[in-house]
Amino acid sequence: MAGAGLRDPDVITERGPIEPQRLGSARLEPAGVFEAGAYASFTLTYTAGDYGIDDSGSLRIVTRFASDQTPPQLTDAEAPGYTTVEASNDAVLEVRYDPKGNLRPWDKTLHVKVVQGFLAPGERIVVRLGDRRQGSPGMRLQTFCEPTFEFRVLVDPIATCLYQPLPEQPTIAIVPGPPERWVAVLPTLRRVGEPFRLCLKAEDRWGNPSDKADAVLRLRANFPVAGLPETTRFQAGCFALELTDLRTEVAGDLGIEILDEEGRVLCRSNPLRIVEHAKLLPFFADLHGQSEETIGTNSAREYFEFARNPAFLDACAHQGNDFQITRRFWQELDGLTAEFDEPGRFVTLPGYEWSGNTALGGDRNVFFTTEGRPIRRSSHALIADSADLDSDCATAAALFEMLARDGEDAICFAHCGGRYADIRQAHDGRFERSVEVHSAWGTFEWLLRDAFGVGHRVGVVANSDGHKGRPGASYPGASMFGAIGGLTCLLMPELSREELVTCLRRRRHFATTGCRLWLDVRAEFDRPGTLYHDDPSLGPAESRLADTAMMGDIVHLPQGSAELIVSVLAPAPIERIDLCNGLQHLETIRPFAPEDLGSRIRIIWQGAAYRGRFRQVVWDGTAKVSGNRVLDASPVNFLNPEKQLERQGDAGIAWQALTTGNLGGFDVRIADQSAGSIEIDTKPVRARLSLSEVGFEDTAFEAAGLDCRLRVSRLPDRNPHRSLELRRPVLLKNTGDNSLYLRITLEDGHQAWSSPITIFR
Repeated sequence: MAGAGLRDPDVITERGPIEPQRLGSARLEPAGVFEAGAYASFTLTYTAGDYGIDDSGSLRIVTRFASDQTPPQLTDAEAPGYTTVEASNDAVLEVRYDPKGNLRPWDKTLHVKVVQGFLAPGERIVVRLGDRRQGSPGMRLQTFCEPTFEFRVLVDPIATCLYQPLPEQPTIAIVPGPPERWVAVLPTLRRVGEPFRLCLKAEDRWGNPSDKADAVLRLRANFPVAGLPETTRFQAGCFALELTDLRTEVAGDLGIEILDEEGRVLCRSNPLRIVEHAKLLPFFADLHGQSEETIGTNSAREYFEFARNPAFLDACAHQGNDFQITRRFWQELDGLTAEFDEPGRFVTLPGYEWSGNTALGGDRNVFFTTEGRPIRRSSHALIADSADLDSDCATAAALFEMLARDGEDAICFAHCGGRYADIRQAHDGRFERSVEVHSAWGTFEWLLRDAFGVGHRVGVVANSDGHKGRPGASYPGASMFGAIGGLTCLLMPELSREELVTCLRRRRHFATTGCRLWLDVRAEFDRPGTLYHDDPSLGPAESRLADTAMMGDIVHLPQGSAELIVSVLAPAPIERIDLCNGLQHLETIRPFAPEDLGSRIRIIWQGAAYRGRFRQVVWDGTAKVSGNRVLDASPVNFLNPEKQLERQGDAGIAWQALTTGNLGGFDVRIADQSAGSIEIDTKPVRARLSLSEVGFEDTAFEAAGLDCRLRVSRLPDRNPHRSLELRRPVLLKNTGDNSLYLRITLEDGHQAWSSPITIFR
């Protein structure tokens, strides 16, 4: 289905008046099936058509924006991506690569221009991509799967700068590699006796579900689970396996280990808390991503199938860029969300991404409660059909005004992708209920702080905003995406669209960087307050008296005190919990004490260059220990597999790493807890400190950029704390909002954020 979206006649593409069959042809060798992320070499031969190619005419070989394959390079014959180009008649060619040299989404462009001579009909241009003849390893293919990856060829035969696509394009199939890790997924909270499922898959090096696993798996739970077999078979050709209708009569924290036939542990599930009673249950969602019909990969149907099946999501939504969604594709999306919506199994929401320029308000996600609603675009930039041009909303403020005028039953999120939402410029709390603090583009807690700074009352979500066709399991691969896609945990009495809408309106959810943990945050008051689900500052809102509140609630508490009650159950040890009141950081809570610290030093870098598209911060660097020895070093959030952490002797470490707002780093274990010093050298930060001074509290080094810093602290040699229960009294401000929320950081680098409980006097 590759290119399906561009066959829609209303999408602006590279079209022209020349009959396509007269443009020539292209042949790719070898063709066939290739492993994601593998190195390969291709010869693409273009044969000129009826017009040949005139002097100063040219052709383009383009690939999609989302592809993270090695870009062509023309200078180093021994390096990856080396590319050579020649004409069969020895015409002189000018060759250059431009990552944004063509019409979106086919913007990664190898441009070949005839600068002396010309091509007659039947003469050829031969392009060797990943030319291995002089020592290059070839080109690394994109790291995610696509059944019809296209080397799209466009021709300008008459030197008019009007490029037209060939009628038949060279394609290959990109498939998963062998399994490198196993994944086991449980829900995070269920009631005693209530059915649940265990989901299993094997992933290749790049995070693709692999169909090449063939194993008998042993299953071992820490207490009895009815319906859980002792062994199960994962067969070759299978991408995922679900064991359903499992139950337990035991209250507690359940974990299941997956072992091979020899008894070696392959993986452990996330923990599942079994309780006697619970009004709300957690369901995990990815509500933001795109398919090939806009700027993503694979079809919209395949998008929903992936979310439901190998990603094991409970809920999903598609968010294509509005300026690429034609009326025809909008109807198709409506049909897909209606088809895939299955209460109790998998829930969908119809919607789109309003993709206005940053100066006009920036990106917003728009969701509807029912299909058949009108789409109000930021522009018709890539849509030829102008019949509904007058329905566009050029600014975010105009979008909110039109949603209100139309009486739309809509919900919006502010998010940061290519364009960031300027929530200070435009916001309407009647529709915009939350901000997206994490996605595959990075971490954007600053967007939440923007909202607090101007008094907006919003919840917190995280999604993938993925372009690789993997909603709910979106990995960064080898591209400018520097983070794993996030998940939103929805707290609902049941899995249905109606309850999902209620949950989003009431902000009863929390966000994670892709991990599945259980988080409960509540406030107790020493006297009743007035609890609202809608912001009373925006107009009349239903209310009730309450002496407790949960995440997302808004409470008027004229007098009295508040205490936070927090419960965390995580799949990895808890490093810290940060308690915040709006823009104010109140406290860092660690599950261990200073006397528990050992010889493990944690070095973490984080941040973004700025708010816009090219926000990557490169942290490549070295660390050297003097007067001590390095026993071992282990990476934290090294999410791009080609970027590695390496030991250099018994005193040095080197690495390649980047962040896009998120965090990464490493732990180093030293021979002597207090002797010597460590020198850290990166481009953003250079630091030297005595190891005896590294302790419980962070030593931080600030860098230029947005939340850009390096911090050093000491950890216990072993941290067993995967759960934490705590109560904290909170001193409330008497003016303005008290927006109480938590940021949880796990030792493996994952994070989570609770939607704020808003208390005002």
